[in-house]
Amino acid sequence: MKSAGILRTNPDFRRYWLSSTLSTLGSQLSLLAFPLLVLSIGGSAAQAGTVATCSMVTRTLLRLPAGQLADRLDRRMIMVGTDLVRLVALASIPLASGLGELGQTHLLCVAIVEGAATALFSPAATIAVRDVVPEKDLTDALSRSQTAMASSSLIGPFLGGWLFTLDPILPFAVDAASYGVSAVLLLRMGTLPSQKVPDTERDNRLTAGLRWLTHQRALLAALLFAAGINIVSAAAQTTMVVSLRQSGAGGTAIGAVMACAGIGGLLGAAAAPWLIKRNPAGRMFLLIGTVWALGLAAFSATTQPWVIGPVLVVVVFFSPPAGIVVGRAILVLAPRDLLGRVSTATGLLMAGLASAGPVMAGSFVDSMGGSRTWLVLAAAAAVVTVLSSVPLLRETSLDATDDGNAGSDGDSAKGGGDSDGVLRSERPADEPQPEQASPDGPKPVDLIPAPPAPSRDTGGN
Repeated sequence: MKSAGILRTNPDFRRYWLSSTLSTLGSQLSLLAFPLLVLSIGGSAAQAGTVATCSMVTRTLLRLPAGQLADRLDRRMIMVGTDLVRLVALASIPLASGLGELGQTHLLCVAIVEGAATALFSPAATIAVRDVVPEKDLTDALSRSQTAMASSSLIGPFLGGWLFTLDPILPFAVDAASYGVSAVLLLRMGTLPSQKVPDTERDNRLTAGLRWLTHQRALLAALLFAAGINIVSAAAQTTMVVSLRQSGAGGTAIGAVMACAGIGGLLGAAAAPWLIKRNPAGRMFLLIGTVWALGLAAFSATTQPWVIGPVLVVVVFFSPPAGIVVGRAILVLAPRDLLGRVSTATGLLMAGLASAGPVMAGSFVDSMGGSRTWLVLAAAAAVVTVLSSVPLLRETSLDATDDGNAGSDGDSAKGGGDSDGVLRSERPADEPQPEQASPDGPKPVDLIPAPPAPSRDTGGN
């Protein structure tokens, strides 16, 4: 069966996949536990949001420099080094708690350090995977990665909430251990030599990835739409945790509700090929924005976990197919020597605004209450949908499908006129085209997460 082939036949990708799955699961545990821990030691809702915002701001500021480093240095060693840094940072929380010194400042510092390490890890992981996965396995690798992320989103919050009820520090200890296991697996992952680009042809500018994206009009429009939805998503996550907590819900109940995002992600990943084949990209993005607006408005009417959970499943359902549409465009079009910076530029556009979401949501909940905050977020999603997704209805360049072998015959940079073609490139004629795979050699791939997922940035972890 093709969907299981790459994990059996590609040991390097299997090690990467196991590493990413374990560390992502660990991060999902602490994702829920961070705001709960802030609240449990006497912090306010705004302080809980500030911790998440500082982490996201750090990642945003370091995205472009991280991409440039990944394009120049040993990707595997960057990944291992940042895993070890994150291990130490997370492990300091149980240590400080045991010494009776845990406070808001310490948690803030951990969030910043972890955010910086994650920013460096993400583009290195993108290039490392592209180095070891042949193009013919692109669809399989992308599907496996999205399934792992969705599974972690399903299991992690529920498990994190349960562990928090046992001991508020336990989720952070498990997260730290996951980074240690990840580093060991990555050390065993081999890497193929990068294809060298002559210095006279290499673009060494920090903004090279952003410059490349400016020539991809339809892709840029989709990314801008995702950026608007992501700020709503980041704000919604904090609003949900705080409002459920204030209504009397326990850690296990909150974890179960947040785990519903994982259920929606798993179902969406399974339905993604069918949805992409039958819905033009513009219609899909319009549908996503509409569902988000309606779902957030529904949250304003109830604080019952058994009602919120199923609605969250529907809201998240469309994120995986949207991510595949965007991810395929990057996979097919990005020049090899710019991939690190293109990856970070993509993440910057998708998640940059989201860094303000948690603290904004915490302040709104403190000042106007959870119900009104949900209505504000629903209105924001509706505005983003109208302004950003409607123009995509007139675009057709994102509607092409990929049969998993695109590019092997040199067609991956051509314009596709029918629904079975590869995404057409919109770069100028004088701009270098992406490299093509040799008949026997691997054409590496990139793995792009779904844009509007209601979870923190997971770039590789």
